[in-house]
Formats: sequence, structure tokens, C-alpha cells
Amino acid sequence: MRRVSILGATGSIGQNTIDLIGREPDRFAVAALTGGRNIAQLASDAKALRAEVAVTCHEDLLPDLRYALQGTGIEAAAGDTAIAEAGARPADWVMSSIVGAAGLMPGVAALDQGATLALANKESMVCAGALMKQRARAGGATILPVDSEHSAVFQALIGEDIAAVERVIITASGGAFRDWSPEQMAAATPEQAATHPNWDMGQRITIDSASLFNKAMELIETREFFDIDPARIEAVIHPESMIHAMVGFGDGALMAHVGPPDMRHAIGFALNWPERRALPVERLDFVKLGQFTFREADPARYPALRLAREVMEAGGLSGAVFNAAKETALDGFLDRRIGFLDMARIVEETLVAISASPGHIDAEFTLDNVRAVDHLARQTAAGLMAQQNK
Repeated sequence: MRRVSILGATGSIGQNTIDLIGREPDRFAVAALTGGRNIAQLASDAKALRAEVAVTCHEDLLPDLRYALQGTGIEAAAGDTAIAEAGARPADWVMSSIVGAAGLMPGVAALDQGATLALANKESMVCAGALMKQRARAGGATILPVDSEHSAVFQALIGEDIAAVERVIITASGGAFRDWSPEQMAAATPEQAATHPNWDMGQRITIDSASLFNKAMELIETREFFDIDPARIEAVIHPESMIHAMVGFGDGALMAHVGPPDMRHAIGFALNWPERRALPVERLDFVKLGQFTFREADPARYPALRLAREVMEAGGLSGAVFNAAKETALDGFLDRRIGFLDMARIVEETLVAISASPGHIDAEFTLDNVRAVDHLARQTAAGLMAQQNK
């Protein structure tokens, strides 16, 4: 049996992972599950999967988790240190689906113990891609992409020479506001932004999809995963969300990965890799689909895309600044302290402010420095929002 852990078990990626594991209980033994405030779900899944330990990131909820697990023999723990320890618990395969920069440390812990890390936490590669790859090499670990776009690229590259790749095209649905005017977007509410036309995802990633900050992160992630020149990475709006990515080669051929908007495909591919096993996802009927459509991902409409390219050009720890500022600005939007279109401005101003001060963006690539610049960027972005609201 393969030992597996799921970091971020109560989110949408974690729940889809549990769905697949639960269908083949004889293949998997669950070491650790981690979650947030949904203690009932975390405890229920831990009991159903007979996990060794269940961990909540909220220390104040530890008594609730212990109560929910009493009599089961399942260990209960709480807090950031316990989350990292869950990642370090011996396992063959670890799903990293904790949202935000909080997923970095437990993901690194999984790599250090030599696990195959199924990475749905894009922030890890954006903030510390070089470090993640270095730790994987040192630990004899493997990183597999679980974002649908990067899983698609990974699959299209199987058996191919990366030197023959001419371009990589990742697709975006366009999110909730793909047909809205800039004036409508400026007045958008968090509730409107959190409704996705195609995918069933968590609140934060759904809003990032509407702003295309999610796609901006994926541009950077593509660069980090596959070491592709940023000039060769493209993004297009594809409203149907059926083509997840395309890889173009020097002979003019394009390999397109096509499938329904169901995260169980990318999760299942990583779970079963290097095998390809049957998955409970929809089989497409191309006659019913009729056509695929595409639109330009206009950087003027979606400034997050321009900022991502500037981050790739700057290099260093600029990705950590970008992500921290984005997370802080999103918090501000959710709290109704700033508008939907203000998020990109806050991120840009944070990047400019920190880049102007030597010793941050160009600091040595260490975990301590990533954490330090993350903290500084959050403080800077929060200060910029406070100034706006005076």
C-alpha cells in the first residue's frame, strides 16, 4: 500500500483527492490529513480514511478536534508547527493543497523526507521555485504539478525534448467577469467575484480567477516548473475550459491537452503517476461541444498578467513579494476596504516600493529570506491600503 498525506484536506482539491483515494481503499494508507476551521469535515475524513493524525492550523480548535476524534485512536494536533510535522511524516505521496504561502513550509518538509509532492499550492513555486527544486534534488523527491494547466503541460511533454519546445500556451476561463465592462468590474462585490462559470473551487482562488491573478501566478509557475523562457509562455482566454494547455514545438505542431473542467483528472494523474489509470471523470462528446473559442488575455484589462511578466524579468525574491501583496490585497477586497480593480494597483505599488530598497528582492534565496520578504510585502501592502482609506 502507498502511504499518502493530504495537506489542505478540507478544501476543494483535498476533497477531490479524498474522493479518489476513497474509491480504492486497498491501495492507500493515510498518514496525515490537515485542514482549517472545518473540524467536522476533517474529523469525518480522518475517521473514514483511518488516518494516523489529523491537524488543524488553528490552535484554538484543538479541543474540538480532539473531542471529534475521541475513541478513534487518531492523533489530533494543531498549529503551524504541527502542520509542518504532518508534511514531514513519512509518506510516499503528499498532496500539497493548502491555500497561500502557508503551504510552503509543509511542502518543503515533504520534499526533505523524499516524498512525491503533488503540488496544487502554486504559491510555493511562485515564492520559492528555485528553493523547492533544490530541496527536491537534495531529498531525492519528485514534484508533480496538480494545477490543471501545468499537469497538461507535463503530460504533453512526456517523451519530448524540452529543447524542441517553441511555446507553451496556458488557458484561462476569464472567470466571473470575462464579459463585464471595466466600470462594472470596478463596482464588483466579493460575492460576485466568487462565482465561477466553469470550475468548482474555493473562494480565494475563484476571485483570483476573476482578476486573472490566478493566471498570473500560473505564468510564473510555468517558468519555474519547466524552465521555459518567459517570452515563450502565453496565456489566452478559453471560455469553455476544455483545453487546459497547449505545447508548441519547433516543427509547428501543437499538443493540446483536452478534458472536462474536473480537478480529479490532474489529481488522479499525479496520484497514479507514472501509471495512467481510469478516473471517474466525464468523457467529452465533441459533437455536443460544437466548438472551442479563444480571446486575447489583454494585459490592459488584466494588469496581473503584466505584473507577472515583470516579476519573471526581475527574478530573485520578487515572486514572494508578488504573492504576499496579492494575498494581502485580496484580504482587503474581501473585507471591502478596497475595490476589485484596486488589488492590482496595491500589488504593483508594493513591488515598486520593495524593489526600490536594496537587499530584499536580491537577497540570497533561503527560506528565512523568503519568509522575511513575505512579511515585509504584507506590511507594505497593508500600509498602502490604509493610506487609501484615510
